[in-house]
Amino acid sequence: MSTKYDVKDFTKDVLEESHRVPVVADFWAEWCAPCRILGPVLEELASQANGSWKLAKVNTEEHPNIASQYGIRGIPAVKLFVDGQPVNEFTGALPKYQVEYWLQRVLPSRFRKDLQAAEYLIAQGKSDEAQPILERVVREEPGNVEARIRLARLLLFSDHGRAREVLGDIEEPAHAEQIEAIRTVARLASLRNNPSDLPPGDVKDDYLAAINNLLHQNYEQALQAFIEILRKDRYYDDDGSRKACIAIFKLLGEDHHLTQKYRREFSRSLY
Repeated sequence: MSTKYDVKDFTKDVLEESHRVPVVADFWAEWCAPCRILGPVLEELASQANGSWKLAKVNTEEHPNIASQYGIRGIPAVKLFVDGQPVNEFTGALPKYQVEYWLQRVLPSRFRKDLQAAEYLIAQGKSDEAQPILERVVREEPGNVEARIRLARLLLFSDHGRAREVLGDIEEPAHAEQIEAIRTVARLASLRNNPSDLPPGDVKDDYLAAINNLLHQNYEQALQAFIEILRKDRYYDDDGSRKACIAIFKLLGEDHHLTQKYRREFSRSLY
C-alpha cells in the first residue's frame, strides 16, 4: 500500500486539514488482513476524488493514543472528519461499490461554508444578500438538496412559481416535511391568484382570506382562520386547511411560540 497517505501529525493532517476539505481517516495496522483489502480501495478512490476529499491513513500501532481517543475497537475503521469533528464512519473491509455509496451519502457539499453564510444572513434578516449565494450554489451544484430547499423557502412568499421550480421533483426523506410545507404554500399561492380553481362553498371567501394572511406572513391570523374553517368544513379544498396549518407549523418550527400556541387547538378542531 502507498505511504503517501500516512499520517505523521494527526492534528495537522486530519483535524486542521478537515477545515479545508473533508478527510477520510483509515485506521489500520500492518497485521490486519482486512485492512490490506480495504486500503487499496480507499487509495484508488482518493486518487480519483479530484481534491473533493482527502485520505489519511492512521496506523493504530504507531498512534495508539489517537485510536483510543476515537474509540477504535476493531480495524479497519474509517471515519469522516469535517471541520475538525468525526461526522460519519464505518468498520470492516467493504467492497468498492459500498465504499463509493458511503462517500456519496456522507460527503458534505463543497459549498457548505456558503450555505452557512446564507443561513446566517437569513437569520439577520438579510435575505436579499443570501439569495445570490443560494442561487450560485444551486446553479453550480444542482444536486445540492439543502441549497434548493433553502432557496425555495426564501423565494416562497415573493415568487411561489420560482420556488416550485427550484424544488422540482426532489424527494428527500430527511427533508420531506419542509419540502411538503413549501409545496403546500406554493399551491395555496397559486389558488389565491386563480380563485376560480377552488370549489364553491360557504367557506370559500374565508379560505381565500386565510391564504392571503398566510402569504403576507401573518401567521397567527392565518392559523386562526384555517382552524375556524376546519370546524366549519373540514374537507374543503381536499382537506386544505389542515394541510395549511401543518405547513405553517413546519415552516415556523416546533419550538416557535405560535406552533406551541395553536397545535392543541388545531388538533381539537379535527375531532
